[in-house]
Amino acid sequence: MNEQNKGIHWLVGFAAFVIIIAALKAASQIVVPFMLSVFIAIICAPAMSSLRRRGVPTWLSIMLVVLVILVGISSLAVLVGASLDDFSNQLPNYKKRFAEEATSVIQVLNSFGLNVSYDQVKGYIDPSALMQMVANALRGLGSALTNFVLVVMIVIFILFEAVELPKKLTLAFSDASKSLDKFDSFIKSVNRYLVIKTLVSMFTGVLITLLMWVLGVDFPILWGVCAFLLNFVPNIGSIIAAVPAVLLAFVQLGSLSAGLVAGSFLLVNLIVGNMIEPRYMGRGLGLSTLVVFLSLLLWGWVFGPVGMLLSIPLTIIMKLAFEANPKMRWLVTLIDSETSKSKL
Repeated sequence: MNEQNKGIHWLVGFAAFVIIIAALKAASQIVVPFMLSVFIAIICAPAMSSLRRRGVPTWLSIMLVVLVILVGISSLAVLVGASLDDFSNQLPNYKKRFAEEATSVIQVLNSFGLNVSYDQVKGYIDPSALMQMVANALRGLGSALTNFVLVVMIVIFILFEAVELPKKLTLAFSDASKSLDKFDSFIKSVNRYLVIKTLVSMFTGVLITLLMWVLGVDFPILWGVCAFLLNFVPNIGSIIAAVPAVLLAFVQLGSLSAGLVAGSFLLVNLIVGNMIEPRYMGRGLGLSTLVVFLSLLLWGWVFGPVGMLLSIPLTIIMKLAFEANPKMRWLVTLIDSETSKSKL
């Protein structure tokens, strides 16, 4: 009977999870702007707190931070939008150039006795379709920001509420100081992760932009933005970001430049992923490659391109929440990238 109750408990839990996911997908038009707002507000919170500690009034510190975010995102949106339009217009030329470059590579391979035809290569690799998919994903992210006024208003209200939230929680749950300490520790962990990850991703995007510009690859800002966004996805994000840039370098500049672009992405990934990120973020926030891939599929299906962008931060936040609950730490062990954790 005990085993039967346990089975029913797991079945009910799984059914509840499916219902929640279905509800989130149905309400994605409301949930996505709110998620973006929370994401931006968490990143803005340290800057706002720093201004308040220096005596700047709360309302003014919030307005200053939001103004910086508005200017930054608007400028980036204009640059990326212009690059996307030019990129889409150039796709037919890139498709023609790919045929020429691929034919020359195939001739070299055939000279070594390998019987390869362009039709075979085209059947496996269609650069125009892949690059169009990248453009569509970026446009999907842009469409999520079309209601930008709503997102900004939600960010402002969240930041105002964040100032008073600790006092409200203390008054509302004065007898649960231990739970409040855990909640405060969880919020600080989430804030630290998102801020550091965003800064590291920005550094990655700037490096990629500069390297693409030096190598002469078209639309360096576009590939820098892709590198920035996909740096939130560990393990496979850098590979996904590199593929369209390498293909474009191959089409535009030839095989040697494509190799240099691939080497540039590899070098940046080694520096950022193995030296900078572990030093500032620590190694306790890793996810297994399978969990990363499944998170991309799940949150991408639920929320579209924004869901894929926020899939790993969402999963990391869930992991931090599980770590705060001793009964759920077994799940942390299953989804972690490391096989042993001393704190467990």
